Amino acid sequence: MARTRNTQLAAVVKETGWSQTQVAAAFVRVAAEARAGELQAVTRSHVSMWVGGTRPEARAASILSETLSRKLGRRVTLEDIGLAPAGEASAPPGWDSDTLITLKTLGGTEMDTARRRMLATSAYSVAGAALPSGSWWDKVLTGARERAPLVHDTVTVGHVEAVREMGAFLSRRDQRLGGQAGRASLIAYLREDVAGYLGARIPTEQIRRDLTSAAAELTYLAGWMSFDSGEHALAQHYLRLATRMAAEADDPPLAGHILRAMAHQAVDLGHRTQGLQLAEASVAQRRYTQAHPREKALLGVVRAKALAAAGRKQPALTALLRAEDDLRQADTTADGEPGRVFFFGEASLAHETACTLRTLGDLTGAENQFRRSVRTRRVQQHTRTHAVTLGYLGSVQARQGHLDAAITTWTRALDTMTGIQSGRARDTVIQMRRALSPLRGRGGPAAAELDDRARQILGRVG
Repeated sequence: MARTRNTQLAAVVKETGWSQTQVAAAFVRVAAEARAGELQAVTRSHVSMWVGGTRPEARAASILSETLSRKLGRRVTLEDIGLAPAGEASAPPGWDSDTLITLKTLGGTEMDTARRRMLATSAYSVAGAALPSGSWWDKVLTGARERAPLVHDTVTVGHVEAVREMGAFLSRRDQRLGGQAGRASLIAYLREDVAGYLGARIPTEQIRRDLTSAAAELTYLAGWMSFDSGEHALAQHYLRLATRMAAEADDPPLAGHILRAMAHQAVDLGHRTQGLQLAEASVAQRRYTQAHPREKALLGVVRAKALAAAGRKQPALTALLRAEDDLRQADTTADGEPGRVFFFGEASLAHETACTLRTLGDLTGAENQFRRSVRTRRVQQHTRTHAVTLGYLGSVQARQGHLDAAITTWTRALDTMTGIQSGRARDTVIQMRRALSPLRGRGGPAAAELDDRARQILGRVG
């Protein structure tokens, strides 16, 4: 049977001004970001077949729509390119999606192996990083206050405390063991218990706000753990939902905390414009002014990182100084400090400062700050981040030609990774092997031994 040419896809490709070869090259870059290794062999002939009427498999279609979206600067859906599954809408949960439905839907997706695999290997949506309008925040709060209960059960302060306790426990576990440790338990708890509380009768406005804030922090944690696992599309959905829930709770500092995580993700993926927009939003108005000094420091240092990625050196350095001042004040002001910032201290500030300086080209300054981070971190409580910091430190040393020091540092990093389940830790090992590859001849047996050990550990980390 003859295939029908996909005229919708052909029209969108024509709109980009790209040749089919250029479409394929851009597709491969997005596939690499999404860790869809099997799609990195896509060539012009694949694009030609898709335009000719051959349907790509679901993940390829999703990555193709994101590739075209980035080129055109607007969201290109599967419907737009004639590739939507029959009877299904391709749009992911958006800013205006119902909170309870989205929480249940995402939880159900995680429990369905096939659906979760497809979403986990989907591409991060650049269009999805765009913030809603200013009026959206007030509209969301009003809607949450007017939401009718779905069941007759009544929520109490005890339920709120239970949600907070679960968040504190899993957050500390994430810091030690990485984002894949305990995430299944978190998703099940969100989908069943937390969604049930949010849909129950809530007797007072204060309990409603406290419960929604606690639920938003747990949802944020699900997003952060997905980010750490390298599942960026899934992380983006959870972080966007958590931001909505923070707005429903009328909790500006929490919204800032979540937007800071979204900025961190965007910058790490190389989306500088979106990263800076999200970072600026995280420190806007009440999100910064009402935050505790420790949280202000966290928001500020990620903003510095985003400014550096955008090539704005002096504002980035100024933001670093302000973050240091905020953290200094936090060390003398414990009143009102939210539990979610328990991890952020001198070691974390030094780590993010080093990343900022590295981006700005100051490798000596970056090395000094990474060393400071390693020296001051409580390793047993923050093992995952310690391993990542050591990996980054080794890379900076190698870039400066200090190969023996880099090998020693990288060896410590691998020693630290035992038992860690983290995509970011795994990425540091991949980067380590890439940096070692052209240097093995100069590194001698020590470099060869380290590379062999790194190759073996990749199968056990994340």
